[in-house]
Amino acid sequence: MSEQYSDAVKTAQNYYNSDDADNFYSRLWGGEDIHIGLYQDDAEDVIPASHRTVAHMCTLIEDKLGAGAKMLDIGGGYGGSARYVAEHYGAETVSLNLSEVQNERGRKQNDERGLADRVTIVDGDFENIPYDDDTFDVVWSQDAMLHSGNRTRVLDEAVRVLKPGGVFIFTDPMMADDCPDGVLGPVLDRIQLETMGSPGFYRKELTTRGLTERTFEDHTHQVPRHYGGIKKMLEARESELAGSAISDTYIANMKNGLQHWVDAGNAGHLAWGIMIFDNAQG
Repeated sequence: MSEQYSDAVKTAQNYYNSDDADNFYSRLWGGEDIHIGLYQDDAEDVIPASHRTVAHMCTLIEDKLGAGAKMLDIGGGYGGSARYVAEHYGAETVSLNLSEVQNERGRKQNDERGLADRVTIVDGDFENIPYDDDTFDVVWSQDAMLHSGNRTRVLDEAVRVLKPGGVFIFTDPMMADDCPDGVLGPVLDRIQLETMGSPGFYRKELTTRGLTERTFEDHTHQVPRHYGGIKKMLEARESELAGSAISDTYIANMKNGLQHWVDAGNAGHLAWGIMIFDNAQG
């Protein structure tokens, strides 16, 4: 199936399938929720902060997540969000993710926690979602859509599989609506992309597709806190990881890349938060 992926998606797939990336995200990040956290303070660890993001997103749409509901997480990583929703709310969940390495780890976690009958992990691409129209009550995504070189296609697909009356909830690292041209070059070069979305981009594209914005809960201040905290944690454990679990080159590149995110966030060039859109059509 990977031969059908766009170049940007293939780049992300190869990255997340690598031993370096899998070891980095599973060892430093817990291999469960690998997205930006809602930190209570600068000293908090990434794992509880990342869990808090999932839990808080659920509280915003909990009326859509009960028994009998179906949720799709596009770009679901290790499947942590899908497991949380299934375990705490009873919904039937699907984690659609491009990394076979992450998916294998996620399926093992499903088995270990007795969730294999409620959580399905699918090898796939959010530019070509392998489900019929109007299948899901909730489409969910955390910090994944930036990896697409064709985000309008991702939104087409997300809206297509969303039931009338359903909700699309997501986070994504974005450029600020007033971001000057050219300043995000170091960030974009690191993730091998040419563009990022913005709050205005998602508002325009999703309202054009018939959805109604419910809220944008702005947590942009968490961006430099998050990436800076990851960098500090990597530096603190560098001697433990270097040369064995994670290559020296990967560690060096990661530290540089994390600093670019911190700098861009502190400069006010980025945006991040929880966006919720309702599909009132039907």
